[in-house]
Amino acid sequence: MTCKQATRLMSEEMDRDLATGDRLALRLHTLLCAGCARYRVQMGFLRQACRQPGATDDPAAAAQPPSDPPSA
Repeated sequence: MTCKQATRLMSEEMDRDLATGDRLALRLHTLLCAGCARYRVQMGFLRQACRQPGATDDPAAAAQPPSDPPSA
């Protein structure tokens, strides 16, 4: 399996269950290829970050710390 095939399968895996053969081939590839293993972790992190409550399309706003509530 090439890295290009592996990354395509990783993307597909986010949306659907892979066939057993594809899942095993991808698992073997990521055990042997540190770059693809790292890519898989990064994809998972990004997917989780996008699902967080309060996620926004504005990266500048997302980087800002929340403001303090007004004092009473």
